[in-house]
Order: sequence, then structure tokens, then C-alpha cells
Amino acid sequence: MADHSPPTKEVTSASASGVKRSGFRLKADSRRVIARPFIPGPESRVSAIVDRVLALTSDEASHLLQRILDRYSPRHRDITRVFDRHYTVVESQLDGRKPDSHDRRLLLGAYFTNEYSLESVALFNPSMVLHPDQEGMTNGKVRFILSLRACGEGHISSIEFRSGVVDSSNGITIDPVPAFAASEHPVGDHLHDKNRFFLKLKEMGAYRPLADHVLGQLSDQFTVDELEHALSTAFRKSRDLAAFHEMAEAMLWLAHSSYHLSFPSESDVSERVIYPVTENESRGIEDARFVRFTGSDGCVLYYATYTAYNGFRVLPQLLVTTDFKDFKIQPLNGHCAQNKGMALFPRKIDDRYVMISRLDGENLYVLRSDNILFWNEAQKIREPTLPWEFVQIGNCGSPIETEDGWLLMTHGVGPMREYWIGAILLDRDDPSRVIGFTKEPILTPTEEERDGYVPNVVYSCGGMIHNCDLIIPYAFSDTATSFARIAVPDLMAMMVRP
Repeated sequence: MADHSPPTKEVTSASASGVKRSGFRLKADSRRVIARPFIPGPESRVSAIVDRVLALTSDEASHLLQRILDRYSPRHRDITRVFDRHYTVVESQLDGRKPDSHDRRLLLGAYFTNEYSLESVALFNPSMVLHPDQEGMTNGKVRFILSLRACGEGHISSIEFRSGVVDSSNGITIDPVPAFAASEHPVGDHLHDKNRFFLKLKEMGAYRPLADHVLGQLSDQFTVDELEHALSTAFRKSRDLAAFHEMAEAMLWLAHSSYHLSFPSESDVSERVIYPVTENESRGIEDARFVRFTGSDGCVLYYATYTAYNGFRVLPQLLVTTDFKDFKIQPLNGHCAQNKGMALFPRKIDDRYVMISRLDGENLYVLRSDNILFWNEAQKIREPTLPWEFVQIGNCGSPIETEDGWLLMTHGVGPMREYWIGAILLDRDDPSRVIGFTKEPILTPTEEERDGYVPNVVYSCGGMIHNCDLIIPYAFSDTATSFARIAVPDLMAMMVRP
């Protein structure tokens, strides 16, 4: 099957503000599908489907499976692996009934599988970082990875990726997108830290003395399976079953909030999809802000903060990777880990982690912590002060270090809930001190960008500086994604000093 798209080279146009907009668009492609488990109803209905499949003759089952493979193999890298995995989802409901062949096992898996179109609604809210592999990049070129929020049926969001190159003139080329896309299930042996788990239970208000009977059975590092076994043991000794069930539900919910994903090495980064897999993400993974983080020892990690949404509440999560193949996901903790729009600074300051946040939904804060997973210290640094941000102000990704200070792209919401992008400048040594800001936005929706799923919006989750230009990947009207750039000296000249 051919790639879905050829390499895409931008053509720019300049505006009066000095911002050069890209001439191409990354648009949603409904052909980008992943195979997901499909459970059409209660156990009785699942059992009835199993009975019908088991009643087929061997020849009927094999011929039917072959027709399915002929139809769907061109759309998935390894559809038989998917069918086999989805068979195990319902295996526990077979009541001892076993398929008489591998073909029938795969056929059962096919009946409990459906395709999900990742981008059928939109492809938006991009974040841009240097690619971990810069081999072959010469003459001022760099390779990058772009993360995107893909939105499909039911308005469920997931994280997708694209790769590309910025050349010496800051022209952007997007690599061809593979025909396949795939999500992965969490690795089953992910380890949880017992002390952090205990602290999070207390923060959630879910700790009960009953939990001591469970935690006492666990090692300092434990798996979900070990937690479930400990709960089962403690349950048999519990006298207050209602209280125990409430506590057990909270403990399992918390345990499932941390997980590990691993994608096949042979897959392209643009094939890999981080799709919601836990209850707290059940309605979507929103607005990942990636940052290339350099530790005190020079080691580079990629972090992303994103919002998990279950239809009722948001939960800030932290993702970490070194290669965009293996991902570790954990919840962010502390009373300052609230709301949307947390973005990590790309290095420690005074040997502490620093985060920019809009924890109250309206103002900008700087958070500091000794532990990247716990955030309890906040300082307000800016309120909505300009007409184009009177409703609220937030970040557009992680701050970028420059000689003049920390450059932070911001978004403001003004009349008619129109979103604009501006920038502020923070002191390098004390990022709680604002030393400059753009009085007017640097990027506003054009007439061509105003219409879409959410009209009158331009929004970014993080850009990068290359060859003295700030490159801004941005979404417009929650529909599609484009790029803009502005010379950093020009942007600094726009800054008003407080």
C-alpha cells in the first residue's frame, strides 16, 4: 500500500508583523485508522457471538478469515497480531470453550475488533522538538519531530507524530506519512513506587487505614497484578465491604494511571499512536507539550505534559521517552498539578524543576519542585492585562532559552472567544520575573483560518528556534495545522519592557 502523502515542502508568505506563514496545511486524513477492541455488549451478547463463530465448519471459518485478511491486511502492518491480541480480551468469557484451530482463534479476534479513524475530525495543536536522531543533517539542517492532537469519532483525542527537516533557510519539509498507524497496549509489568503511590492516595483523599493492609503486602516496587493479589487477600479479611470496595476502586484507578508503552523498532515514528488506554483518559488525551530536557549530567530526555480527560475531570499527566519508541506515563501530583496547560522548562534552574502553568484557568504561574512528579509551590507571574487576553492567558508550550531570557509563547483569549498568540520574556535566573511582553499578538487567525471545528482560533503547544528564527507550528480553528516563523531579533524588538 502506498504512503498516504508525499514529502511536503512549505512556501511562505510574509505579513506586516514580520511573521512568515507557511503555504501548506497538515490536514486530517480519515484513512489513518487503528484497530481497537470492540465489545458490542454484555457478557451474554459476547457469548452468543462466540457460539455462532464456533458453530461454523472449519472450512467456513478459514474461508471467512481469509476474506477478512485480504480486505484488512493492506490497512494494518500486522492485522493477525491484532486479532490474536483481541481474542485474549474475551478469552476469559469463553467458559472453557476453545477454538479448534489458530484460524478460528483469529476469526474470533476479528469479530471483537473494529477500525477507529484517528483524524476523522481534526489534526491540530502541534508541539515541535529536535529529533533524537540527527545523523546525516549537514549544512544547517536539523531533523524534528512534531506531535499532534488527532481527534476522531466521539471527539476522542490521541497523540500522533510526524517527522521532518528544517533546512538552512528555515524551510520546512514534512516526511512522507506511512500507510499504517498503530497503537499499543500497556506493558503488563510496569512497576509502581509504593511511597509515591501512598502519597498520591492521600492527596486524592482516597487513603483509608484499610489501605495499610494492602500496601503492607507490597514491595517498594510493585506491579498492577501484585496490587490486585494484595487487594484480593485483604478483601477476605475486611469487615466493611462497602468501604473496602471504594478504596480498592481508587487504588486500581491510580495504578492504571501509570503505564508503559513500547512500539516495534521497525515502525516509523509517524505510525505510532498514543491512544487512550486508561479510565482517566477514556474521553481523550489532549494538548501534549513536548520538551527536549537536558539534565545536569548532560543526559537528554523528552518530556511531555498532557491532559487526560474522562468526561468529568482533567488529570495532568507526564510522559517521558528517549527515542519516541518507548514511553512511560505517570500522573502529575500535588495541589498545583491542576487544570490544563502545564509546560516544563527544558532544564533545571537552581537545581529545581520549573514549570509554567495556568492552574486556575485564567492566569500564568511558575511552579517549582524538587521532584518532577510533585508540584506544590506556585507563584503567579502574569494576569490577563491586554484587550486580546482579557478572558484568559496561557502558554503555547515550554519556554525557550535565549540570550535575552526565557522566551515563552502565550495564547490570549479575547472578545468572541478569539484566540491569538503572543509572547513574553522571563528572566533567565528568576523566571517568575516578566521582563518583556508583546503588546499586540504576533499571530492571529486569517480569514482563511477562521472557519473550522472551533472558529477563530490559532494555538500552539510548542515551537523551536533555528537559525535565529522562532518556528511556530500552530493549529487553526481546531481543524488543521500549519507553520509560521519570525526572526527572534524582530520579536525581541516588539517586546515592551514593564
